[in-house]
Amino acid sequence: MRTHSDQVLRSLRQSGPLTRGELGELCGLSRTTLYEVVSRLVDQGLVVATVPDAGPRGRGRPAELLALNPDAGRVLGIDFGRRAVRVAAMAVLHDDVGTAVERCPADAPWPERVALARRLADTLTGGRPRLDVFDGVGVSVTDPAAGPSAPVDRRALATLVGRSFGTRVRLDAAPRLAALAETVRGAAAGQRDVLYLELSDRVGGGLVSAGALHHGAHGRSGEFGHITVEPAGPSCACGGRGCLQTVASTGAVLRAYRAAADAADLTAALCAGEPAAHAAVRRAGTYAGRVLAGLANALAPGAVVVGGELVTAAPALMEAVRRELGANVVRFGSRPPLLVRRAELGEFAAALGAVFLLRRPTEAGRSKSGRRAFNPDPEY
Repeated sequence: MRTHSDQVLRSLRQSGPLTRGELGELCGLSRTTLYEVVSRLVDQGLVVATVPDAGPRGRGRPAELLALNPDAGRVLGIDFGRRAVRVAAMAVLHDDVGTAVERCPADAPWPERVALARRLADTLTGGRPRLDVFDGVGVSVTDPAAGPSAPVDRRALATLVGRSFGTRVRLDAAPRLAALAETVRGAAAGQRDVLYLELSDRVGGGLVSAGALHHGAHGRSGEFGHITVEPAGPSCACGGRGCLQTVASTGAVLRAYRAAADAADLTAALCAGEPAAHAAVRRAGTYAGRVLAGLANALAPGAVVVGGELVTAAPALMEAVRRELGANVVRFGSRPPLLVRRAELGEFAAALGAVFLLRRPTEAGRSKSGRRAFNPDPEY
């Protein structure tokens, strides 16, 4: 029945409103099967049935038209960045995505950030402030290791967001959600096993295995920034020394180039051909590529994607990454070469990944009574 439901939803998405006869012919379903599937989808609120006006010269009652419910399966993704709140809203049945962003102070309190997310969400839904607009909210959170802020109380945040939006909430780490987004709709679309590395203020990443995010035994997978690359290197906030974080984060590269520089300065210096800027970027890309090569040999992904602020500011970094992967990833027989790509989704990657956590249309967050259920507990 699930396959038949997906078939009906896909046909309505592609063709628009159809009569039962047209839908049955398009899907190749018997009248009995089609009646059962459509009845179920109408009960779930995913499909609506309307009867067009016959008009003054119409003969008999017009055939009933079936169409996707434009308000069904609407989900929201929120990325609470350090200095900005980004939201992405998606009508799952229609596969349409809208995005919005607004900057905020790094020390803005959580109630203020959630209120900002609510205002941004309202702009994506025609200004409708109802609590029942969304069937679910996915939330991207940044690990406290990214900065001096206090650790995020995920349960408290999930409760705060859930009460604001009146719906279920799922939380996950920002780099992992970016990995999911790049797999679903970004640089690795069409791949099912993807290794993602993010080079920003924080170095992290994620692994998509068989199309699903890998979390590890304690939900901490993706800490690629704390793989040692220089045993005698500088100390790291994690307590170790010479972690990838200390040589390939945005801050580390800027310090290696020029202490007073920012990302824009680095980009300009690279364009101008400054040797110091190119050396700093090449060093970071070399270490990142070696870490990725080791992970690729162990995990055998179909694609590697590298994203983050540093890659945006210094596209030349990818040259060093590709060189190291090409030199160190083991090739087996006639298997196709490993795909190595730069991330495509930019600053909205984590917000989109939060949406894709909830993208299955039949998981619309409704209880058996038909009302949306608020789950105050974060789902990791």
